[in-house]
Amino acid sequence: MVISGVLVVAVLAGAVLWFQILPRWRPDLRAGESYGIDVSNHQGPINWGEVADDNISAVYMKATEGRSFVDKRFAENWAGAASAGIPRGAYHFFSVCSPGAEQAANFLKVVPHDPKALPPVVDLEFADCGDRMDSASMQRELTTFIETVEEKVGKKVVLYAISSFTDTYPLPDGLIRDRWVRRLAKRPVDDGWAVWQVSDRARVKGIGKPVDLDVWRSEPTL
Repeated sequence: MVISGVLVVAVLAGAVLWFQILPRWRPDLRAGESYGIDVSNHQGPINWGEVADDNISAVYMKATEGRSFVDKRFAENWAGAASAGIPRGAYHFFSVCSPGAEQAANFLKVVPHDPKALPPVVDLEFADCGDRMDSASMQRELTTFIETVEEKVGKKVVLYAISSFTDTYPLPDGLIRDRWVRRLAKRPVDDGWAVWQVSDRARVKGIGKPVDLDVWRSEPTL
């Protein structure tokens, strides 16, 4: 009975930590750092005024994926963040099954031209897309995507690449861009990052579902 009671207490304590404490935890900020989030349709409707009141200084939102997919809440989120005065940027989920030029065309068609927007981001993760290209082809198509977007937007692309992707698809040699790194709950060991993803289950006012919490290395400005 005593052992059972201890186990129940341990399970309850773990549940409180997982569902209540960790989602609301934020790391201490250092000089020049600020909190941000990244969102997509998965977060549902967002009250951007409440987000701004929760010490969120910038947001990236999913715009496109592959050659044709468009996030159905992108336009809504793009307008909402601006109305709340939150610096905003767009990201593209890169597909290893589509030509880079077609993906760039999709992204540039959907994202409004705004010189004040944050630099565009390319998200490098695996997704089930069918016939995947080989490593050399991926490097070529990714380079095409980046060069096309940068020429049109006039800003360098930021790279978000998880290790399971780069283990299979090494990034092109000489591709030096600001990096967005993922290290949940722990500050990155490597200091060469521009954005750090802290959590994938954070709770932020104005958003009814868990959201990615990030730390920006310098204060984003419009």
